[in-house]
Amino acid sequence: MVNDAKPALPHPLPGAIGLSHLSTYDWEAADGVCGGSPHLHLVCTEAYVVTGGRGAVQTLSPDGYRDIPLEAGSLAWFTPGTVHRMVQGGDLRITVLMQNSGLPEAGDAVFTFPPEVLADPERYAAAAALPPGTGPETAAAAQRRRDLAVEGYLALREALVAGDNGPYLEFQRAAARIVRDKVPTWRALWRAGALATAERTGAQLDALAGGEPAYLGEATAYEAAPTRLGGFGMCGRRDEYNLPGTTLPHQSE
Repeated sequence: MVNDAKPALPHPLPGAIGLSHLSTYDWEAADGVCGGSPHLHLVCTEAYVVTGGRGAVQTLSPDGYRDIPLEAGSLAWFTPGTVHRMVQGGDLRITVLMQNSGLPEAGDAVFTFPPEVLADPERYAAAAALPPGTGPETAAAAQRRRDLAVEGYLALREALVAGDNGPYLEFQRAAARIVRDKVPTWRALWRAGALATAERTGAQLDALAGGEPAYLGEATAYEAAPTRLGGFGMCGRRDEYNLPGTTLPHQSE
């Protein structure tokens, strides 16, 4: 007998990752490059799986400045603290995999706004916020936000290329100050998501070692579809999913 019932989603995706699809912004920035809003994540590694088109991801890290080419089939990922900027080369489309589902949407990302904006929490919050919806007003606000992030990013990049990592390190410190008050919320999301998933695996290994795999009786399958198409994310237009352990992106932006 086939059971067509759709079960609830008590478990996150494998490894407690977050997932979205991106189509890179084609707005031209001050340096003549089309792309997204440079930013970093404080505790999450992010991966790009390129599904179509071409472009690049520009990164700033202790390694210096890098321009990593992207094309269909490419895979690139970057660890916490790495400033990244997705750049359009032609119909670039990406599936984004995020560590610690729920944390990026709960604020684990800081834009590379100029230092005077980063120094004022209220000014930063106002510059980072977007109006609700996906209409022209939201698009205009997203472009202004991108342009402000690019302004700060270009200064960081220029200094780093010249051998001065001071502004980059100060940006990391400023980013940490901005998110400090969010850490208790992040810790709760991590415990309920990524940590619980890892601990579940440990319990399953214990059960197998003991010859009592009763947990296999809970085997099932899940499905999900995007809950919003074409939202305005940091890097581009974004198709989003409401998945277990994840705060909906359009509730936090």
